[in-house]
Amino acid sequence: MILYWLSIIAGTLAAVGCVYLVVAVWFAARFPRRPVPAAPAVMPDVTILKPLHGSEPRLLENLASFCTQKYSGAVQIVFGVQDPDDRAIATVRQLQAKFPDRRLDLVVDTTMHGLNRKVSNLINMWHHAEHDVVVVADSDMRADRLYLARVVTALQGDGVGAVTCLYHGLPGAGFWAGLCALGINAHFLPDVVMGLGLNLAQPCFGSTIALTRKTLTEIGGFDEVADCLADDYAIGAALRARGYEIAVSPVSIGHACADMSALELWQHELRWARTIRSLDPLGYAGSMITHPFALALIAAVAGGVTGAIGPVVSAGLAAVALGCRFALLRQVERSFKLVRHPLWVVPARDILSFAVFVLSFFGQSARWRGRRYRFIARGTLVPVGSSPRT
Repeated sequence: MILYWLSIIAGTLAAVGCVYLVVAVWFAARFPRRPVPAAPAVMPDVTILKPLHGSEPRLLENLASFCTQKYSGAVQIVFGVQDPDDRAIATVRQLQAKFPDRRLDLVVDTTMHGLNRKVSNLINMWHHAEHDVVVVADSDMRADRLYLARVVTALQGDGVGAVTCLYHGLPGAGFWAGLCALGINAHFLPDVVMGLGLNLAQPCFGSTIALTRKTLTEIGGFDEVADCLADDYAIGAALRARGYEIAVSPVSIGHACADMSALELWQHELRWARTIRSLDPLGYAGSMITHPFALALIAAVAGGVTGAIGPVVSAGLAAVALGCRFALLRQVERSFKLVRHPLWVVPARDILSFAVFVLSFFGQSARWRGRRYRFIARGTLVPVGSSPRT
């Protein structure tokens, strides 16, 4: 009886999921049609904060893309590390030698201000920011030359407290990095576009958070999110609570995927799945319908045992689900001008995404930068075996 109802429920959810993917194709096709406002002739001076940790693959290329921006105002880039022996320091020195005409500052400060090491790094760097417009961007992001002008132009809009950017995956060397990029482009990116199209998503991504010194001070600065793993989400929520809009740039920025092993990819994706679940449990549970291929396979197996769903129907449903995913991926690649992924990897990627989704419900901990943490409330974390800070 359990297998019978499992096949019926899974098959129904798979059918609903196919409809979801078809609608997502439509939204993905429309998203780039949003106009990109022209940048004014005079732009405000900007400080870009780049927290670093280790010499990750393609770090030099990623950081260099922020040094070659076509921008009329002054640009200061502050790089920060917390370890005097951090290998990222050598990369920053290379950049300083390669771009001697750019204002590139390095901050080495071991001070910890909370459990989130990235935010502690930002707090240390913040004291060296000289301009009133501040852009925070993760170290694994790669931008085109007009990125900064577009982001800062969007920040000038009425009622806008911050600007964020969608991001797409840039496959790195190796199979696992490619699988990571495929997950972003086939699952994450279209899901966010769909959410924006339905006015259900309120994103604020670490890929880009552009805001002014004034608005950051209003929400208590970076110190207020020093214990949050999802610091980007917390900053966005704090700004919205004060009545500000978080504008989403109509262009995306590249995320250089660098997972070198199956374990690294698994830990990375499980951490973020549990982070999202801790922030929006009901919405995350509802995202089950975004996995129609895996659900169709479950319906096929359970239905084959009980006879609830025939093999022809279940196989057809799985094929339709896979075809919808193929169509969505190709549309996202066209809309955002991305390099095409091989379709033969898509079924494995879909199954992996579903496995991460299911396993995210079993446990409250995550591994991040060599340490294990547990979630205690809405993205707030403490080290395993410790108590929350008072």
